[in-house]
Amino acid sequence: MDTTVPRETFDAAYEDATAGWVVGEPQPAIVALEREGYVHGSVLDAGCGTGEHTIHLARLGYDVLGIDFSERAVNLARRNAEQRGVRARFEVADALVLAGEPRYDTVVDSALFHVFGPEDGRRYAAALHRVCRPGALVHVLALARTGEPGFGPRISSGAIREAFTDGWVVEDLGTSVYRAVAHGDHATELGVAPGAAVDLPAWLARVRRV
Repeated sequence: MDTTVPRETFDAAYEDATAGWVVGEPQPAIVALEREGYVHGSVLDAGCGTGEHTIHLARLGYDVLGIDFSERAVNLARRNAEQRGVRARFEVADALVLAGEPRYDTVVDSALFHVFGPEDGRRYAAALHRVCRPGALVHVLALARTGEPGFGPRISSGAIREAFTDGWVVEDLGTSVYRAVAHGDHATELGVAPGAAVDLPAWLARVRRV
């Protein structure tokens, strides 16, 4: 991504029910991270969307807050949590300007970082540094720019390394998959039925605050 995706893009996708990132379940990669012990303490779900990861982690007993700049997304997340009988916390907040006392031990970023251009990627990393405790882990699941078919704002692995520099150590960065729903032209291009779930190439990074 050379520039940040315009914010109105997201509310329009929620309004039109064409948000490819709304899959009705947490990402398998994030579920696996928790099972493997990489989620601990106070958790921030940055760019929580409709709340799947916040709800999943709250159900497991974590102290987790989901944030999104889209008020519509947060309202949908709250409704989803209520329908599932899970007490989960959500707030409307801009992940680029987070501030306050460091309080998070884990950050889950599923499909947020990849919407940022280089400058905003660095702003985001700096904002997370302000609100994370020393030793905190940030998990970034982002669509990967590869030669494989896909859609959405795809990035190189270098974009993650370049953003998380000062005050961070990239402990692991490898390939993964991001589950999405293909709508319209995206479904046609991938040769699947409209509304079909697809697994897209992704990066999964583990970054530690120092």
